[in-house]
Amino acid sequence: MIERPILNTKLDSKTFRSYYYLKEELVEFCRDNGIPTSGGKIELTDRITYFLDTGLVKKVTKNKNKTIDVGIITEETIIEQNIVCSEKHRAFFKGKIGKTFSFNVQFQKWLKANAGKTYGAAIEAYYMILEEKKKGKTKIDRQFEYNTYIRDFFEANNGRSLDDAIKCWKYKKSLPGHNRYEDFDLEILCDNSIMGKENSYF
Repeated sequence: MIERPILNTKLDSKTFRSYYYLKEELVEFCRDNGIPTSGGKIELTDRITYFLDTGLVKKVTKNKNKTIDVGIITEETIIEQNIVCSEKHRAFFKGKIGKTFSFNVQFQKWLKANAGKTYGAAIEAYYMILEEKKKGKTKIDRQFEYNTYIRDFFEANNGRSLDDAIKCWKYKKSLPGHNRYEDFDLEILCDNSIMGKENSYF
């Protein structure tokens, strides 16, 4: 199994973003290095990435919710920081999606969490949110990746135990990349089973 690297100042930002770290670990790193600890995992991750890249502490500015005039919105336009869902935004999305468009809560959260992406990506995200609602699922925020993983594990493996799900989750966290469930995660259960048989001979 690949060892997850220790979160310290010697780690490069690309490797850091490739692995899963608990919020408590992020907060501890921030405290040790004089980085603000307010906010959720997304904010902490951004500050740590900036620190690892530059050696500097990123200033945290209070959100004053200033309205930003983005001009003409196209699918290539970048989603602005602290986005305010104005009539201009509503008109754009209705023109692309149709009269049924509405700023539902999940979509508003997505927009606020994805500043820097394009409005084209926002349209795709809107359709994905609608699909999840049709399936009876609720969108779980990124800090609850564990819940998402366990839910998807049982959907794909009816009859498996929670212990199996947790073993696969811990294995997934040790790997670089995303933390979504995939069928090949089950290989860790096979490896453990083989090891158990080998140990039984001693």
